[in-house]
Amino acid sequence: TKVIVPVHYAGVSCEMDVLLTIARQRGIRIIEDAAQGVNAFYSGRALGSLGDLGTYSFHETKNVSCGEGGALCVNDPSLLERAEIIRDKGTNRRQFFRGQVDKYTWVDIGSSYVPSEIASAFLYGQLEQMDEITTRRQQLYHFYRTRLKPLEVEGLLRLPRIPEDCDSNFHLFYILLPDSSTRDLLLDHLKSQGIMAVFHYIPLHTSPMGLRLGGRPGSLPVTEDLSSRLLRLPLYYDLTKHDQSRVVECVSEFLSQSNVHSAVPVPALISADQEM
Repeated sequence: TKVIVPVHYAGVSCEMDVLLTIARQRGIRIIEDAAQGVNAFYSGRALGSLGDLGTYSFHETKNVSCGEGGALCVNDPSLLERAEIIRDKGTNRRQFFRGQVDKYTWVDIGSSYVPSEIASAFLYGQLEQMDEITTRRQQLYHFYRTRLKPLEVEGLLRLPRIPEDCDSNFHLFYILLPDSSTRDLLLDHLKSQGIMAVFHYIPLHTSPMGLRLGGRPGSLPVTEDLSSRLLRLPLYYDLTKHDQSRVVECVSEFLSQSNVHSAVPVPALISADQEM
């Protein structure tokens, strides 16, 4: 093992103290996938700042966006120079601008990863409002939790949890259904009501490329189970209380009238996190 890549899903941190301890003991690097973790924290520390490297996404689906692109957080100074070269078409152009070399040339692999000025300006305006965006998303998140809690008490779904040592950016709100059939039927029901919910990702090890690289179905049973039962509800800055209430109403109506009798299973190997 050369590297550990923890994924901070939905703006909620992995247990980084445990992972960092393992990595230090064994000389393994950590690269944080904090694509969904901008302005989220673990024990007061920003996600993306804990590993050797951290990655952010500014894709159109993220809390702050410039349409596409992202950022690399370089937390190990020894990696900075090469990261800079890879970003700039594999050249030492930035060193030339700083007067560190008398000419710049091609010295490594790379591509054109520098964002345009207009995209950067678009992003900067949102970064200035980052805390306001997080506060608004927190309100939407807790509205869902409060209104859907009775369904969890009945065992019709499970709601997300945020551990006490995590400060989320409330990137998304998901529910876990009892089985894939219920999830798919609810997805179709919401779409028939004009509500755009999504089921999220195909597990990478079962994707076409994952299979080519040696993945096989059944090798990660918890991942496969959760991915088949997870449903994301609409959550975005301009979501109105009326529309959010309608989402809750449609979910509640469907689950209350469907043949969902058994309690939603708790996946093995996943601890019961405390609510925020």
